Amino acid sequence: MDRIDMDRLKSGEVNLGTSIMAVQFDHGVVIGADSRTTTGSYIANRVTDKLTHVHDRIYCCRSGSAADTQAIADIVHYALQLYTQQFGAAPPVSSAAAIFQKFCYENKDALSAGIIVAGWDKEAGPSVYNIPLGGGLFRQPWAIGGSGSTYVYGYCDATYQEGWGKDEAIQFVKNTLALAMSRDGSSGGVIRMCVITEEGVERLFVPGDQLPKFWEGHEVLPAAIKEQKS
Repeated sequence: MDRIDMDRLKSGEVNLGTSIMAVQFDHGVVIGADSRTTTGSYIANRVTDKLTHVHDRIYCCRSGSAADTQAIADIVHYALQLYTQQFGAAPPVSSAAAIFQKFCYENKDALSAGIIVAGWDKEAGPSVYNIPLGGGLFRQPWAIGGSGSTYVYGYCDATYQEGWGKDEAIQFVKNTLALAMSRDGSSGGVIRMCVITEEGVERLFVPGDQLPKFWEGHEVLPAAIKEQKS
């Protein structure tokens, strides 16, 4: 096939059909995402970076329309630079989340944007804010979003524990995203993570062939029945 027949694809924008999450631990936060971007049923990019820097120790995870979320992240990044110039200090994570929420809520009928904001600041330490479709704003110890999140809410509820350290939080994010990617057709590729603490930001990468493995099912139909059908 010489070209993609766009008429056969689902109408709409380039979509970050996605699995994203963030987890707070004792000295920081871990954020993570898969890397698949789709236009309908076509995978437009299999190594997308959905973890977006908005300030030195504040990042966001983006799900929904790629164009919408990139535009909002650029606006917030600009606003936080102005905040730093005006007040001479780094902005708190709550301020970044409030700006995201303002734009998402005021334009909720025109945007497709689900965003998780996470980071570290001197006032509150580590914090995670979830801004789902519609423009709500919720602070939580962990948050998940995107099309893959519906498959892993139960796993997160059963697994998460307060008081985790860095290593436990990283493993939790890695396992959750691997489970979501295995079930959700719009999620896949590799896992990208960021660990944000007072000391700085550490980037982590898990290739697609090194994702955690879980039960993937096997053939249970008896051979005799298969022979009768053949």
